[in-house]
Amino acid sequence: MAATVTLKGSPLTLAGSPLQVGQTAPQVCLVNRENQEIFVGGALGKPQILIVVPSLDTPVCANEAKKFNEALSALGDQIRAVVVSMDLPFAQKRYCDSYQVAGIEVASDYRYRDMVKYGVVIAEGALRGILARAVFVIDSAGKITYSELVPEIAQEPNYDAALAALRALLR
Repeated sequence: MAATVTLKGSPLTLAGSPLQVGQTAPQVCLVNRENQEIFVGGALGKPQILIVVPSLDTPVCANEAKKFNEALSALGDQIRAVVVSMDLPFAQKRYCDSYQVAGIEVASDYRYRDMVKYGVVIAEGALRGILARAVFVIDSAGKITYSELVPEIAQEPNYDAALAALRALLR
């Protein structure tokens, strides 16, 4: 049975099942705000946090990316932090410039739809093809150590739990 999330109480089915703790994080190809391909997931040799949002053009997503940017900027090159949405790179660049987001990467899955490998693509309804809200923390060997699929898209994730999972990998 496929996983679901809700938007203001209305259920939305996801394409596939979201990845869980202990599973290997697949490497996916995204496009950054400079319209260049980047790869995330897999074994990068350092911890990663993938912050998956529906659209940076919404208040909840914009706030989430800003909060993670503030919390993670100090970690610099110790980690790879990427906010992933389906927004076009031009919109992502505008968002980053407007909100002064520079401490984390922002990338889009509009080109390859690779995030279906993480089980977070909405499969039906008006939001079909958009990403659900989720957070994945991945260790340096490519294993998922924290996974949160936010059940209600209009709500923010558990920042404290995600950040604690990421910091645990830096000890």
